[in-house]
Amino acid sequence: MYQFNEQFAAASRQFADTAAQINKIALENVEAVFGLQLNALQDRANATFAFFGEAAQARDLGAYKALFPKGVQVARENIERTVAVGQDVYGRTLKANEAIGQITKAQLETVAAKTQATVEEAADKVVKAAKAK
Repeated sequence: MYQFNEQFAAASRQFADTAAQINKIALENVEAVFGLQLNALQDRANATFAFFGEAAQARDLGAYKALFPKGVQVARENIERTVAVGQDVYGRTLKANEAIGQITKAQLETVAAKTQATVEEAADKVVKAAKAK
């Protein structure tokens, strides 16, 4: 019974360590993604407000005609930034998920090896007991 408790405690510790590693990776990813999106939002807001500042100062039709290409440029740059940040977020999230997958794979391989060793040990004991009779 004592051996079972020790094995259970060891498995619980291993599970907690693995969960902590996975949580660390996930939290770092969320932090990086949030920072990227916040910076992109700030850049887009600055560009948009600068354009609105110019638009507020326009007084005649010629000034408004000159603003149209600038407005299109600001909109295009905002879309490009959004796409670029989206791609970066996707790449970072993919890398984080790959790291989590590697941790999970290693844990499953470890558990499988331990289980196989335990089964082989039990089978050896059964064979020895059968031969002893």
